[in-house]
Formats: sequence, C-alpha cells, structure tokens
Amino acid sequence: MASPTVRPRFAPLPFAKRRESVLAALRGGAASRRHGRGAMVLPASPLRFKNADSEYRYRPDSELFYLTGRTAPGCVAVLRGFADRQRFVLFVEGRDEAKELWTGPRPELETVRESCGADAVHALEEFPDRAPKLLRGADVVHYRFGASDACDGAVLAALGEGRRRRPRTGTGLCGVLDPGGVLDDLRLRKDEAEAARMREAARITAAAFRDGLAAVRPGAGEWEVEAAVEAGFRRRGADGPAFATIAAAGTNACTLHYTANASRIGPGEMVLVDAGAEVECYAADVSRAAPASGRIEGAARDVYDVVLEAHRAAIAACRPGASLADVHDAAVTTVAEGLVALGVLPGTPAEAVETGAYRSWFPHQTSHWLGLDVHDAGRYRNVGTPRSVALEPGMAFTVEPGLYFRGGSCPRAPDLEGIGIRIEDDVLIDGAGAEVLTRDLPADPDAIEEMVRG
Repeated sequence: MASPTVRPRFAPLPFAKRRESVLAALRGGAASRRHGRGAMVLPASPLRFKNADSEYRYRPDSELFYLTGRTAPGCVAVLRGFADRQRFVLFVEGRDEAKELWTGPRPELETVRESCGADAVHALEEFPDRAPKLLRGADVVHYRFGASDACDGAVLAALGEGRRRRPRTGTGLCGVLDPGGVLDDLRLRKDEAEAARMREAARITAAAFRDGLAAVRPGAGEWEVEAAVEAGFRRRGADGPAFATIAAAGTNACTLHYTANASRIGPGEMVLVDAGAEVECYAADVSRAAPASGRIEGAARDVYDVVLEAHRAAIAACRPGASLADVHDAAVTTVAEGLVALGVLPGTPAEAVETGAYRSWFPHQTSHWLGLDVHDAGRYRNVGTPRSVALEPGMAFTVEPGLYFRGGSCPRAPDLEGIGIRIEDDVLIDGAGAEVLTRDLPADPDAIEEMVRG
C-alpha cells in the first residue's frame, strides 16, 4: 500500500489580525456608528450524534475558527470592541479525566490562552454567570440565536439587565445583530495563507477525481465511485470531504443535490460526480460528468458540448472588476444558444434569455463563493443597490454551468431526457485575472474518456 501524502506546511493563518479588524468594527467601524458600542459572541458548533452516544466527526464552526483557530467543541469566544482590557475572552472545557478517557486530552486553560492569544480564558461552565458582566459595556451584541442554548440564555439575561439599566444610566445592551454583518465581508477576501490551503484542497480534489472517474463502469455502484473519490482525499492528506459527495448515474444527475449514491450504473449512462476535499477547514468543489461506456457520444455528447462551451465562456468572464452576474450571463448566453440549436427551445437565444425559458434546464446560478464553507460567506449584491459585487483579488468562487433533462421535461427533444451534465471548477481572482485552482483536472471529452478507461 502506498504511504499517504504528507500535507505541506502552510503559513499560519492571521487570527490576531482578523480579530483586530473585528474589534475595530465593534469599537468605531461602520457597524458601531450605526448601532453603538458592540460585542460579539461566537459559540462552537455542538457535537452531533448519529445515534445514542456515537458522534459524527466534529467540524468546527467557521466563524469561530476564522477568528480563533479553535477546532475543538465546547468553546465560546467573546470579543469586546468597547473595552480597554480583556477584549478577547475565551471559555473552554476544562480538564476532566473521565471525559478525556473517551474523547482525548484537553489542554490547561493557560495553555489555551497562550496558544490562542486570548486576554483571558475561563472554564466553559462559567460563561452564563460571567456573560452579563462582560457584555455590560456594549449597546449591541453580534450573536446568532439558536447556535447554543447556553449562549441564548446568557445573551437574553444580558439583554434583560440592559433593559433595566438603560433608563437610569443611559447604557446597557439593547440589541442583537447577526455576526455576518461584520464577518462576511472580511471572509470574502482570502489572504495568501487561505489561498494556499484552497490550492491544496483543489489539487487533492483534482487528483482524487481521477480515482473516482476510473471507477465509473457499467454495473458498478454509485457508492464505489464515492468511495474512490473520498479515499483519494484522505490518502493525499485532506481532512475528508467538504460536503456530501454526489455520484449520480443517469437520471439521478437531474436531482441537483442527490446524495443517496445507492444505484448501480447502467451501460449507457453518464455519471455526474460533484465532490470536494477539505484542508484545514478550507474547501474545494468540483463537478465532472463521465460516461460508463468510456465514450461520450450521441445525445450525451450534444449536451456535454453545450455545457463545456458555457463553462469556457464563464471562465473567460472571470476577471477583476467583473461580477458573478457577468460570469452567469456569459454561461446563460451560451446555454441558450445550445438549447435552441438542440431543438429544445423554439425562437432565438435572445428570446430564451429574456423570458428565462432556459431555466427549466439550467435552474441554478453559475457561481457561489468558496472558502471555509462550500457556499461561503459574502454578499452577491451591494446593499441598497441593484449592482452586483465587483470581483476583487482574493475572492474565490465556483464556475459550474449545467443542464438537467428530467423525465418528461423535454417533449421537443425527448432523447435528451435522463441526462444531467455539470462542469465545475474553482476560481481565485488575482491581480492578473483569474487563477483556476482546479486546472489540473481537464474537462474536455477526450481527457474525461481517458480517465474513465483508466
């Protein structure tokens, strides 16, 4: 058995710099000018249980990780933009020999403080009692209700205290805002340390797709393709899949988020694979469609060629100053031309675009932001205007046009029904234009056929 690939050493993520940006916003940034002095409370993701005491593999909350680097459960971070001291306070699970027997050792509180750069670290069970005092100087708290029962209660208690104090003192917590109002724009622009992790996730994904496509053959289970891809992730050093792998044969590919992967592959079917590796919490997201027969031909080739041309047009539209709307429009124009040429739609391509008739077979957007989350944080349109967000260096996103012909959806060209094709790559905007992070995995038909044949 081949030894696993050793993960490269990445530059440290700038957690302290990120916290300073957030604290500045809470103290005197745009959010503070509108809403007053702010604090932010970020709890860790809870443990999820499959059954009884069997836990799913833990994945940290993206916002908490972004600001602290913490990857363990049982944590709450409090950032206090209004404060002169103890501006970054952590609450973590303390030592517990009985629990550590089952879940592994926990560091001492002082070790956590030193490693995370916190001003103070307390035991997690102290949070409900300490929270009202920590939030006392804030007018608003950036917190997402429903993230933690314990935090919900503590924030509500702080709001109650603020209501009592405010009439007499003029100060006190009086509002709750979504943390995304501060964090989303920061997360939208990736720094070089983030880009390095995304490049590695993309490299691993491209290599693992070759394993997965080589498993595509008549009679194989969709689950075998899934297993080959995900084994490829782990073998090459990824933490695992960034999301549930899709391995969809034939008409299953017309269900956009099909994840059962429970059917056998038919002799003449195309198989849509949509998967991505995760490396230190950063995701890749790739789609390819492969023929069980080893040849993309007939109606499947006709559809494939349209999607491939749309993909190329969309990639060409990726550049600084453009927008994801421009990328989508480039794909839509090509898709509409293809649908008219295939006889799926009457009239002209311009009419298909204007009426939105193409949406019956291309129902989703061409792109979504990519980063710590597969559908990453960030606006697509500027607040209060109809303009889309302009692409800037550091922005990462997918490019994924597709066509899906469900049964009964295409009476003008019934031979296309049961075919679903999507071609997806990951793109990072840089100063020179656009870097296709997943360029190691070709999408042209000859290369796909060669990978299937092995």
